[in-house]
Amino acid sequence: MSKIVPLISSGTKGPLGVLHLPRLWQKVSLEAAGKLADDYDAIGGGYDTMVINALGLEAEAVRSYITNEKPTYTQFEAWISAQDGATLGDDDISKINSDIAGYNHDGETKAGILGACGLESGADDAVNLNNLEDWQDFHAAEIAG
Repeated sequence: MSKIVPLISSGTKGPLGVLHLPRLWQKVSLEAAGKLADDYDAIGGGYDTMVINALGLEAEAVRSYITNEKPTYTQFEAWISAQDGATLGDDDISKINSDIAGYNHDGETKAGILGACGLESGADDAVNLNNLEDWQDFHAAEIAG
């Protein structure tokens, strides 16, 4: 079975307007299908946890819902909206989006990603550095062979 590098950017948002949420859904969905590339966490300690916590959700409830129900993305958002205690106000969403967009990797992580991509300098923000890393991983797995 082929493993898939997730290519939805953390800079993407769905109808609820939450950055990274579509990527989180994709990663957990791929994990549930046994198709998530080995170097990726379905729910990691970075953006995944930031978004889950900011929305007032529990990581295991998110994983369980996606694993058991295999929802489309819009079904996943509807499930979130139906959760007691979900924080989906405009201010809540603006805050998490600001936190996502404003997060920068440490110097070592940045240098490692840029170096793996053959670059000496580049983006500072984690969203764009993570995009570069995903594209590099995708190329290695699917194109370069």
